[in-house]
Amino acid sequence: MIHDRDQTIIDLLQSEWKLLQSAIETLTLSTKKCQLIGIKESYTFEELESFDSLTSKFNRTSDIFTQKVIRTVWMLLHEPFVPFIDMMNKCEKMLILRSADQMIEIRDLRNQIAHEYIPESIRDLIPEVIELTSNLIVNIEDCRLFLETRGWIKNQKTSS
Repeated sequence: MIHDRDQTIIDLLQSEWKLLQSAIETLTLSTKKCQLIGIKESYTFEELESFDSLTSKFNRTSDIFTQKVIRTVWMLLHEPFVPFIDMMNKCEKMLILRSADQMIEIRDLRNQIAHEYIPESIRDLIPEVIELTSNLIVNIEDCRLFLETRGWIKNQKTSS
């Protein structure tokens, strides 16, 4: 039997999951667009805007996943608050994530992007953003399987 408090948290999780699915869709589209632009010596203003959009969507998607979905799952599991790295390691052991190391690397890149103010530096991060986007989606997919097994979300395929 699910207690009222847990049902409220499950409802929150389902809402956050929908938000995450929407974020993944736009991140995937931006990733494909930036892959088509490719790496070259100089870029048009529109191409640079595409890179900026990609990094923003990468940050948003990783934040929704780690700061909303994973933290809500943590509450549902009645786990005590722990630092991010410890939580990622435990999530990997619980099969909520594929790789704690990947998620920590994603978090580090997210922080690097958030504190980078030189447009040229952001451009230099694009290959890593594209690579880590696929890692982020794989970890989200593993989380989806975990949530479906628990009955916290309905069976659905992660958008990619």
